[in-house]
Amino acid sequence: MPSTAIVTVEKMLESLPEEMQERVVEHLREYILDLQDELQWDALFKRTQGELVAAARRAREEIAAGQAEPMDFERL
Repeated sequence: MPSTAIVTVEKMLESLPEEMQERVVEHLREYILDLQDELQWDALFKRTQGELVAAARRAREEIAAGQAEPMDFERL
């Protein structure tokens, strides 16, 4: 059974001419793909958060020990 949100969107779409329905569906498709992409990134960062924290800690320790060099952006 569809959620109330889906039923609401469906009723809103049905109130539009078919040409406009197609445009709205295309916008929704793009928006949903963007949301799915964001969810994937969020999951990836969540899985690697410990590694990112450890890397930041190592960088701070290297800076404190005088072992770090300024970033040479020309070498990138």
